Amino acid sequence: MADSNKTAILSFDDKELRLPMYSPTVGPDVIDIRKLYAQGGVFTYDPGFTSTASCDSTITYIDGDKGELLHRGYPIDQLAEKSHYLEVCYLLLYGELPSGAELEDFESRVTNHTMIHEQMHMFFRGFRRDAHPMATMVGVVGAMSAFYHDSTDISDPWQREVASIRLIAKMPTIAAMAYKYSIGQPFVYPRNDLDYASNFLRMCFSVPAEDYEVNPILSRAMDRIFTLHADHEQNASTSTVRLASSSGANPFACIAAGIACLWGPAHGGANQACLEMLREIGTVDRIPEYIARAKDKDDPFRLMGFGHRVYKNFDPRAKVMKQSADEVLDLLGIENNPTLQVAKQLEKIALEDPYFIEKKLYPNVDFYSGIILDAMGFPTAMFTPIFALARTVGWISQWKEMIVDPQLKIGRPRQLYMGETYRDYVNVEDR
Repeated sequence: MADSNKTAILSFDDKELRLPMYSPTVGPDVIDIRKLYAQGGVFTYDPGFTSTASCDSTITYIDGDKGELLHRGYPIDQLAEKSHYLEVCYLLLYGELPSGAELEDFESRVTNHTMIHEQMHMFFRGFRRDAHPMATMVGVVGAMSAFYHDSTDISDPWQREVASIRLIAKMPTIAAMAYKYSIGQPFVYPRNDLDYASNFLRMCFSVPAEDYEVNPILSRAMDRIFTLHADHEQNASTSTVRLASSSGANPFACIAAGIACLWGPAHGGANQACLEMLREIGTVDRIPEYIARAKDKDDPFRLMGFGHRVYKNFDPRAKVMKQSADEVLDLLGIENNPTLQVAKQLEKIALEDPYFIEKKLYPNVDFYSGIILDAMGFPTAMFTPIFALARTVGWISQWKEMIVDPQLKIGRPRQLYMGETYRDYVNVEDR
């Protein structure tokens, strides 16, 4: 953390505290309140931690007002256009873009670790057939610590590295197996001659009776979905991973905690909610009715997939994702798919209607990713597992950064207690 000569003065009652301030490389200054309780006997109150920096990080930066997302300083639109997912993984993990030799070595290490322990197949079969794929993923990823004992010692840098590669490599296999299990089809093993995204698509859609030829347009679209969801600063699931990590938990348990948090509909389920909304609308002729409801302040209905909590202007990931959505829909067609017809018309209205423009309710990344995944043939239950797959590298990067942070402390948020004060126990016969 950079030193600063700035000081914030906090006055209350008869006290005056001088709190140090720090300036980041980019973004607003922060006030260091770590000694606030020791010096002033008070806490801060910040539900949701929306005004609190829980750590300092060098990985990802977001400026919601500008619509800017940077990974190690590189803008997301450039990475999505010019790079690919595994190169972005390397960047997030190690801080710099790789040389040709470094990238080849990294891709080789990931590719050669995509298979999972054979006994884990039996673990899958312990779940009910109708289990949600996210429930399966939480259990299986958490159980990896029971199968890979040689990479659970977080004090060993080499074991941390092995665990990182294993998680990135095996997550597509685990997600695909969760999908296959949920639809009653046999598991498909990974192939080392395919790239990361193509391998995942084949494991999801291939069957023993007929192999799956991966279309490069679909593979590229999937790779972009992975890239655009790779990391997003200190969101709920990332903060969950960091909080679990602060206790010294093994990496597989920490990532499983992140998956569990991501499962929440307010976090990772946004693209699923968006598609469910499109299906609720049903047909193009019903769009005006739902647009009117969205504009009515007294109607609880909200258009999903438009606007963003963080991005107050536009979602920088959406432009690239729109391009992929257009390519996929051109390839697969939407003539016989009323849901996708509704999506295209709703997008057109949102980009032209003064109400949406004035309120900056532009289609976000969840809107387009949901359309792409639906067009590819994924059920909505698989949308969040795919999100978890993509976000794994972000969680791991944040976890690795935290483990070596000299300021690391176990997370222990405070509270504003509003319950009963001290009272004596009353025997049951006297109540």
